[in-house]
Amino acid sequence: MMQKHTVAIGQARLGVIAALAALSLLAGCNSPMPPGGSSSAATEKTDDVIGANKAIAALALPPVKPLAPNPEYARFPRYVGTLGGRQVEMKLGAKTDEASGIHGEYKFVGSPSVILVAGDRDGDALEIEESNDGTHITGNWIGKFASDGSVSGERMNADDSDPQPFDLRPAVAGVTVPANREPKAAAPSLEPAPPAVKAPPRNAVGGTSNVIIGE
Repeated sequence: MMQKHTVAIGQARLGVIAALAALSLLAGCNSPMPPGGSSSAATEKTDDVIGANKAIAALALPPVKPLAPNPEYARFPRYVGTLGGRQVEMKLGAKTDEASGIHGEYKFVGSPSVILVAGDRDGDALEIEESNDGTHITGNWIGKFASDGSVSGERMNADDSDPQPFDLRPAVAGVTVPANREPKAAAPSLEPAPPAVKAPPRNAVGGTSNVIIGE
C-alpha cells in the first residue's frame, strides 16, 4: 500500500514539472522581444533616431538677433511709405568711399528693430540689398526715383521670389539721398618731386657748350 502511494506522489510531481515547462515555453513564444536580433535591432533604431535629431539640432541656424537703429544713420534723409501694404520708414545716405554707393536702414512702423540696406543709386535707378542680421542677404530692392525725390519699385526675397511693391517719399520735401557724386579727389602725394632737368644753353651744340671760358 505504501509503495502505491509513493508512486502516485512521484507521478504527480512529474505532472507539475511538465506543466511548468509548458508554461515557460508558452511565455517564451508570446514574448514581444525574443532574445537575440529583435532587441538589438530596436536599440539600433532608437540610436539612429537620436543621432538624426542631434544632427538636425546641430545644423539649425541660431535665432536672428534683432538689430537696433544705428545712431550714425539718424542724420540721413528719411523716407516714409509702404512695402507690400505695410507702413515702413527708411533712412538712406550716401557712402563716403563710393561715388554711387548708398546705405542705411529701414523698419516697419511700430517695430523696434531695423533691417540694414546697402547698394547703389545710378541716376534715377535704385538697387539695394537688405540684411536682417548684418551678415546674410535677405532681400533685394529695385526701384526708380521720380523728379520729386520719391522712389517706387519692387522688393523681393534673396532668391527673387515673392515680389512686393514699395512706394516711398521723402519725409521732408526736398531732402533726398543724392544722385551720383563726383569721386573724391586723390590725396596729395607725400613723395618728393623729381629734380628738374636743366635745359642746355642756347649756343650748345650736341649738348656741349661752344662757349670757351677764359682762364
